[in-house]
Amino acid sequence: MSLPKLHVAVLMGGWSHERSVSLMSGEGVARALESKGHKVTRIDMDRDVALRLSEARPDVVFNALHGAPGEDGTVQGMMDLMGLTYTHSGLATSVIAIDKELTKQALVPHGVPMPGGRIVASKELYERDPLPRPYVLKPVNEGSSVGVAIVTDESNYGNPIRRDAKGPWQEFDNLLAEPYIRGRELTTAVIGDRALLVTELKPKSGFYDFDSKYTDGLTEHVCPAEIPDEIAQACKDLALRAHRLLGCKGTSRSDFRWDDTQGVEGLFLLETNTQPGMTPLSLVPEQARACGMEYADLVEAIIAEALEDARAKQAAGAVKGAE
Repeated sequence: MSLPKLHVAVLMGGWSHERSVSLMSGEGVARALESKGHKVTRIDMDRDVALRLSEARPDVVFNALHGAPGEDGTVQGMMDLMGLTYTHSGLATSVIAIDKELTKQALVPHGVPMPGGRIVASKELYERDPLPRPYVLKPVNEGSSVGVAIVTDESNYGNPIRRDAKGPWQEFDNLLAEPYIRGRELTTAVIGDRALLVTELKPKSGFYDFDSKYTDGLTEHVCPAEIPDEIAQACKDLALRAHRLLGCKGTSRSDFRWDDTQGVEGLFLLETNTQPGMTPLSLVPEQARACGMEYADLVEAIIAEALEDARAKQAAGAVKGAE
């Protein structure tokens, strides 16, 4: 693959819980593009982002934002209105994929196994458990394990959960409650229309939380995962199916829990991330590298798909206009 020399605006930062990760992703992308001879404009997103993008007039925007409003359709809608070409998924896909409940509604009817559960008002947790313990509480539309709590009989949250116990119920009005799935943490990246590998994540803390994801040495990555071939294939099949059903573009990463006492029946997709991290510890670059694709080539491949998608839309619009 060979790209012409482009002017790329790398959109990063913002004000979500994942700002620091986005800045690392964006800087990595910017340096990779510069190493390939592209002109790069770094934009740390603020409220004047539309003006700054308009002044930059890039050939393409690399969206390195994580979390809202850069991953939930808000920024995608703005760039659509501005007529900009940008990487990763579009407005509709972003709206659905960042919302864990909407994702279930989109995937489960098509045979993608996901945990059950329900949305619960945080204030209800001080009165009773929404599910039998152990269960998981997580924000409906945050990523990177932000605000996730595992509630067990042995946890120090209290029973029922105390109002003064530190947890996501203090930050979010509503939470998604899901049954806790014992077992192993697996993840699979999709680039373009190809599922790559399966990585097993072994956090030293016992839980793959935000710090475990982005602090060097806190999580062991086993890539490729040492799991039965049928489980690896199931992960890749489900990740690719989710990518296609949701309409993802560029790259995505699907996260799984696997109860290894249950075989394939114990495999559940937790979520599909439409803008996975591009930091030195991130999983998509790691899997790409294991498949023989260097970081800078991965960045260019994501941009190439965005440009191709824009050309296809332009051609379709021209045909429609001629009818």
